[in-house]
Amino acid sequence: MAMWGGRFTEATLAEFRDFNDSLSFDYQLALQDIAASRAWAAGLLQAGIINQQEAQQLDAGLADLAVAIEADPTLPLQTQEEDIHSWVEAQLTAKLGAVAKKLHTGRSRNDLVATDLRLWTRLNAGYVRQALLSVLRALLVFAERAGTDVMPGFTHLQRAQPVLVAHWALAYVEMFKRDLSRLDDAVARLDVCPLGCGALAGTGVAMDRHTLAQRLGFAQAAANSLDAVSDRDYVVELSAAASLCMTHLSRLSEDVIFFCSGEAAFFKLGDAISSGSSLMPQKKNPDVFELLRGKTGRVLGHLVAILHVLKGLPLAYNKDMQEDKQGFFDLMATWQQSLLVLATVLPHLAVNTEQCRRAAELGYSNATDLADYLVAKGVPFRDAHELSGALVLKASAAKVALEALPLTEMQQVSPLITDDVYAALTIEAGLAKRAALGGTAPQQVLWQLKQAQQWFDALSD
Repeated sequence: MAMWGGRFTEATLAEFRDFNDSLSFDYQLALQDIAASRAWAAGLLQAGIINQQEAQQLDAGLADLAVAIEADPTLPLQTQEEDIHSWVEAQLTAKLGAVAKKLHTGRSRNDLVATDLRLWTRLNAGYVRQALLSVLRALLVFAERAGTDVMPGFTHLQRAQPVLVAHWALAYVEMFKRDLSRLDDAVARLDVCPLGCGALAGTGVAMDRHTLAQRLGFAQAAANSLDAVSDRDYVVELSAAASLCMTHLSRLSEDVIFFCSGEAAFFKLGDAISSGSSLMPQKKNPDVFELLRGKTGRVLGHLVAILHVLKGLPLAYNKDMQEDKQGFFDLMATWQQSLLVLATVLPHLAVNTEQCRRAAELGYSNATDLADYLVAKGVPFRDAHELSGALVLKASAAKVALEALPLTEMQQVSPLITDDVYAALTIEAGLAKRAALGGTAPQQVLWQLKQAQQWFDALSD
């Protein structure tokens, strides 16, 4: 029976029920609905609405229901109830009789679902956080394992300057660190309890909402009933945090896909994380990274969807808000799964050290080092840049590397160049010069890695 049927005299259309009912997806809130109901029953006892015996009956009945749900989370789907709230009430009524009908005193499905969803989000955000920490740990291990391996760095997908492979990995550590802080910030803001705000105007029961919030582990009770029942900011915030985190994950995946290609061959895919072709026996495909890249669009779509749902809603609760769950449930599950998969596959990536170094030596990536060399000789940078470019043209025409040009030809462009230029044009010299904070010099990268490891270790202290 519908929880709202008292003023209706005609049965609802089956088509309307199919369109209106939410049990098919909000059954996932069963444990949160039960937890909120147990806290509410304790509040009703404190307010004098029910007696001690009734409170004990309700709590025991709800506890039994939680055990049943933990054994079979799909239990609610075996009924025809409208939503998870009506399912919980129907199960209690079947077991306890009239006392179960007292549970909904002073509350609404509006404040109840707002509470349930916050509880569910807080729990699942914790799972995502652990998955994100697993990615950070895997990246730090990858960076440490890469040591002083060097690879080409790119701008515009053109070889630019050599960088350490560890420096590349630590760039993503920085991104995921920011993602972790955004997740934590969003969780801190959702830590507010709407229960006891009723449909929109507050409860008519003398409920101690601060104690109610504490029972459910919230930091505080919501201050405004209109806002509390209609606030889905935390859904948007976490959807945005997920979208940005998945974008970082997608960028990493794109890098790895390119680095594993035959044209680059910087990284090697382990067999355990590769797939083949049904037609071409030689293929070794980076499907897992392509899927990670693809799932980013799915998460971004859910963010856009919830923003569109909320953008024109008046206060307070509107049924449009039922659309806050399916996409969000999928978003949180996809986010967590994607992070766990990335953490699992990163150890199966190996650096092709020799190929990385060969590639770093190509493309005249030491041209900036040559300009810096001329600057050290007193040449203004703009002039040094032009002179270095002229030497690149000369080397390109001769089809040799910059460091292969004879000294006499270099001196035709600038007489300031002496034979010490060859030491300045080595990869090691170029890397060593990038020793300022954030640079790719080996000692600087080692320091960055130690700092990141200390930060990570401090999280578990």
